[in-house]
Amino acid sequence: MYDIIIIGGGPAGLSAAIYTSRALKKTLIIEEANYGGQITQALEVENYPGYENISGMELGQKMYDQAIRLGAKSIHGTVSKIAKDQDIFNVTVNKEEYQSKVVIYAAGASPKKLEIEKENKYLGSGLSYCATCDGAFFKEKTVCIVGGGNTAIDDAIYLANICKKIYMIHRRDSFRAEPIKVSMLKEKDNVDFITPATVKEIQGDNKVEKIVINHENKKETLEVDGIFVAIGRVPNTDLIKELVPLNDNGYVITNHELETFLPGFYAVGDVREKRIRQLTTATSDGTIAAISACEYLETL
Repeated sequence: MYDIIIIGGGPAGLSAAIYTSRALKKTLIIEEANYGGQITQALEVENYPGYENISGMELGQKMYDQAIRLGAKSIHGTVSKIAKDQDIFNVTVNKEEYQSKVVIYAAGASPKKLEIEKENKYLGSGLSYCATCDGAFFKEKTVCIVGGGNTAIDDAIYLANICKKIYMIHRRDSFRAEPIKVSMLKEKDNVDFITPATVKEIQGDNKVEKIVINHENKKETLEVDGIFVAIGRVPNTDLIKELVPLNDNGYVITNHELETFLPGFYAVGDVREKRIRQLTTATSDGTIAAISACEYLETL
């Protein structure tokens, strides 16, 4: 029996684990992929206090190591079920069941898809949702990046250093990304900006060879070796949609203490309803939820 089970080992979940472990609460972290979450895909992090420059992978590892040193336990696995029986949560992972008095849900979000025909066919064959994961396969090749936020711009800056040519495609004229990042990208001489434009089709026999875009109400065809999609993310809340209320976009509804309507169940990071989603707000969520959860435990 654990005091607290944290589902998700990204910055929000790991921050929660650091605080609950320091409070001497028996804590289990469950992560199905990489500890550190989405931030591990960032080559450089320049906006986290205390670090002028650090790789996302290193920062995520430091957070994980700190939580473990403080006493948290961790397992890799996919949570298939969460149920509550009176005051006890039963969490099923890889057919094993773990029990706790509190659950902090920090499952993060997954990349949005273009939702075009044959998109899944080209996944791994020229189409990727992670530039830092797959960019090395496109050295000296021509690729396009779809998106207008910080992730898309970061991806483009990274790929511009290894690819021959980059087409930057965004459905609006202006970018949501930080202006300083956009300025850095515009200094690259191998990047073409195509806006406003949307991808309508991917072509190729067994791999990506061309894309068809709608640009200024006209169809255009671009020859590319790869396409990187960075158009946002969707919360990983399907598992809990029958357990706690979600808003119309699938995000968990919480109060300012990060509590849901289900006593003992907290939601943090990219799964919860909020306006600003940054690394620092994720760690803040974890801190608030952990302290709230520890106070809740004292009432049982």
